[in-house]
Amino acid sequence: MADQDVHSPVVNEPPALPVLRWDEPPEGPVLVLLDQTRLPAEEVELVCTDVPALVRAIRSLAARGAPLLGIAGGYGVALAAARGYDVVEAAGLLERARPTAVNLGYGVRRVATAYRAAAGKGAGPEEAAAAALAEARALHREDALASGRMAEYGTALLEELLPGRGYQLLTHCNTGALVSGGEGTAFAVALRVHRQGRLRRLWVDETRPLLQGARLTAYEAARSGMAYSLLTDSAAGSLFAAGEVDAVLIGADRIAADGSVANKVGSYPLAVLAKYHHVPFIVVAPTTTVDMNTAEGTSIIVEQRSGQEVTELTPPRAVSAGGGGGMVVAPLGAPAYNPAFDITPPELITAIVTEEGVISPVTGVGLAELCARSSQVTIS
Repeated sequence: MADQDVHSPVVNEPPALPVLRWDEPPEGPVLVLLDQTRLPAEEVELVCTDVPALVRAIRSLAARGAPLLGIAGGYGVALAAARGYDVVEAAGLLERARPTAVNLGYGVRRVATAYRAAAGKGAGPEEAAAAALAEARALHREDALASGRMAEYGTALLEELLPGRGYQLLTHCNTGALVSGGEGTAFAVALRVHRQGRLRRLWVDETRPLLQGARLTAYEAARSGMAYSLLTDSAAGSLFAAGEVDAVLIGADRIAADGSVANKVGSYPLAVLAKYHHVPFIVVAPTTTVDMNTAEGTSIIVEQRSGQEVTELTPPRAVSAGGGGGMVVAPLGAPAYNPAFDITPPELITAIVTEEGVISPVTGVGLAELCARSSQVTIS
């Protein structure tokens, strides 16, 4: 297939997605989320008036994606402080909402630390709450800036690896504006390539069992006017065999100190396919996703979700924290294995792209050196 003309077209940008916002109605401050379980059927906002409501939203995947969880966790602490709830208890509830995504704990701890620091200096409840909110907003802004820098580094890396051509890119799960304070992680790279007129095709894995690719990535690609095609996860191998994939771009929910990456289940098989077919396999994630306290991939706790997500087909609006609510497709009582994530070892990863730069080859030493330049890396 011949490469397309790479001259940049005029791209009409869609309005920004209202993914998360802080609001202060007369009844008191609230955190407003775009309910991702309702997409793509409808764009509906979910209003969280307290931390238990936010925890339910996180567990049900109404709010999801590692960077966004960090932002939501930070705002959750600010919400507890503004509402006069126990901040320590709220922070604990939020950190435990989903165990694999390291950004969630990072955002919670960072804002809680700002709250405690203000209180320790003699600030009253309102001043300490204001300090917490200011820190949550700073985290939100930083993530948006990180998204733009990752897109720059990612497109430069593609040009280095695959010079002077258009790209057919394969992605898994959802890594766009729905998971970020900006335009996303891996999806932001593809979006920048699209704006440059160099995206020949975005291949979108449907991402079983909850179809984040079909429901969310395809939704974002369509909004942005990108050339994309949806495929079942099991069809990816045939694309590689046909030479229709130039690079794989995924995000990450946690990166261990050795460079192992935890991401949506189905990522590891893509890495194996990419290695066999000599296709670059690129992880795009902010440094807030790096956990230097987790030595290696085997130490990452992988969230196990309800088997009903596998034994039932769950349409938008029916996703719940415990699963269920969909059309039954397996025998009653069928046992199911449903890890939310899998682990890709560093030797299968071509590069990790962060807002601080690119690591390639992926090694623990390289990751440590890059993280030493960043103030955003997870610490105890």
